[in-house]
Amino acid sequence: MTIEVKSIPSVSVSYARNGSSTKANALGMRPMQERAFERRGEQYLLIKSPPASGKSRALMFIALDKLQNQGLKQAIIVVPEKSIGASFHDEPLSKFGFSSDWTVMPKWNLCDAPGSDNGGKVNSVGAFLESDDKVLVCTHATFRFAVDRYGVEAFDGRLIAVDEFHHVSANPDNKLGLHLGQFIARDKVHIVAMTGSYFRGDAEAVLAPQDEAKFDTVTYTYYEQLNGYEYLKQLDIGYFFYSGSYADDILKVLKPVEKTIVHIPSVNSRESTKDKIREVEHIIEALGVWHGTDPATGFQLVKTSDDRILRIADLVDDDPSKRERVSAALKDPAQKNNRDHVDIIIALGMAKEGFDWIWCEHALTIGYRASLTEIVQIIGRATRDAPGKTRARFTNLIAEPDASEEAVTEAVNDTLKAIAASLLMEQVLAPRFEFKPKNPTNEATPGFDYGEGGYDPDKCNVGFNHDTGQFQIEIKGLVEPKSDEAARICREDLNEVIAAFVQDKTAVERGLFDEELVPEELTVARMGKIIKDKYPELDEEDQEAVRQHAVAALNLTQQAKQAAIEGGNGDPSANTALIDGVRKFAMDVRELDIDLIDRINPFGEAYSILAKTMSEDSLKQVAAAIAAKRTSLTPDEAKELAVRAYRFKKERGRLPSISSTDAWEKRMAEGAAAFVRFKDEGRYE
Repeated sequence: MTIEVKSIPSVSVSYARNGSSTKANALGMRPMQERAFERRGEQYLLIKSPPASGKSRALMFIALDKLQNQGLKQAIIVVPEKSIGASFHDEPLSKFGFSSDWTVMPKWNLCDAPGSDNGGKVNSVGAFLESDDKVLVCTHATFRFAVDRYGVEAFDGRLIAVDEFHHVSANPDNKLGLHLGQFIARDKVHIVAMTGSYFRGDAEAVLAPQDEAKFDTVTYTYYEQLNGYEYLKQLDIGYFFYSGSYADDILKVLKPVEKTIVHIPSVNSRESTKDKIREVEHIIEALGVWHGTDPATGFQLVKTSDDRILRIADLVDDDPSKRERVSAALKDPAQKNNRDHVDIIIALGMAKEGFDWIWCEHALTIGYRASLTEIVQIIGRATRDAPGKTRARFTNLIAEPDASEEAVTEAVNDTLKAIAASLLMEQVLAPRFEFKPKNPTNEATPGFDYGEGGYDPDKCNVGFNHDTGQFQIEIKGLVEPKSDEAARICREDLNEVIAAFVQDKTAVERGLFDEELVPEELTVARMGKIIKDKYPELDEEDQEAVRQHAVAALNLTQQAKQAAIEGGNGDPSANTALIDGVRKFAMDVRELDIDLIDRINPFGEAYSILAKTMSEDSLKQVAAAIAAKRTSLTPDEAKELAVRAYRFKKERGRLPSISSTDAWEKRMAEGAAAFVRFKDEGRYE
């Protein structure tokens, strides 16, 4: 039986599967770990690397070197939740070529200890600091309470390693961020920070800019990780709408033959029926006939219509005896390589970051999640490499906005956030971009493939390095970053800038539904303001360089997607954001310049797919809800446009004209006039 499903921006990326990211060197290190170990001498080190790339073991190598060769007294490993503490159990590293083994005395892995974070565990941290032992593992919460009690000076001369670093925030209300700021100000510890998604879902900065500038960064991309796998070749990301109850539509996206983690909605969300136990029962009933519970594991046994017995792990039931037995069965090291141990895991708040089930082929999430970070982490559950697993997918099942529904605004927000997450994931999964201004003196860079005709000094060239997964793209009129920090942002942090942009509700709403939109209002003015707010320490020229690089990366990915779809069968899940699509777009335009890129609405392709897959009534409802909020220029927008108008005058020797046929020039003139009016009214006091 085939059931039609409705999807919005789908991403499907194929990789070479060359096996390089899983191969170890003479010391037993995989490529990401080797790259991180090369920077082991840095006092402040930030490792940005996808789930399953081996960050835990990379930290073991670095921590052992700091303890043995760099004079540090102790290493304290800080993880967000107790279950992740298992990643730092003993490892016989010498067996694979390293000089020593990783050992943690059982009493110092506080993630395995009973009791509360603010009780005996804080006393244990104090006892550890007084001891001669070398390694302690605890949760973020235990560490925060310990710093409150003992003060930052008690940790002098030690390594503080923070796993899942995106939990930190520069917001003064974030205690872990506050403590890290104090450690950096005192400057007497080493810090290694690790994350699979260095952007927070709430668009807060992770660290204050002056603190972040002290970190040396090691970046290992999703593209490098997946391209270097041995088995997994394709990753699909899809968003599906449902109407009514999600339980009625779940089998449209849940295939019982796929190893799946299902995350049901939070009880506080619009999608929840407020009875999570009944929701799990409904999913089990939809899958087949219940045949009891396995006494050893606590897994639910369900017989499907084709006489298969599914083993389903229920992590939603709050009964401690049941959930702990199921949780323990999932962690059983003897079953780690047994594909048939479990078929489907149903969870609510569990089985997200740090959860390691290599056989997972499908991460199915019901209801939009609170943050882009959480989505990246959930997708990471399905991107482990495993024998026979050639394809993996992430699906977000979202309630379709309904004209008769009172909570239309919330439904619209969920739709927009899903599109934002889709745009970001396309960026995260693509190869890295390196942009160069087009100059007559430019030459081909060794290691880059420039296509059939090779490098052409008279054209804007697009090169691709198959080993590093990096694009090199020449753009006419591109501003180069001057400072080291701006160059670092353009090299390492473009995805963080794009994350802030696609989380900006005004940008997404106008990009999708404002028919009168001049694209430069998004790509120049809105992106410009976001970068000013995010990087206030950069001067204007460097802010403009970062803006141009970020807009180029986002738009080239979208245009590559469009080129790939047009060149294929029109399916929105065609291979996106990769070599052929970028080359096709760049070669189809006469001259790739920054003005051209700024004139492209980065949300255009998302809207065209949305229009194809959403019902007409629902699409109209979304458009109406957004149109109702549309306002004229704000004082901040007028000020930004006035700055652009001033820059226009410096470049062209005249002010922008209100009667210009160029929509962006006309908008700058309107903004400059509004700025003068607002200033006369005292709106900038």
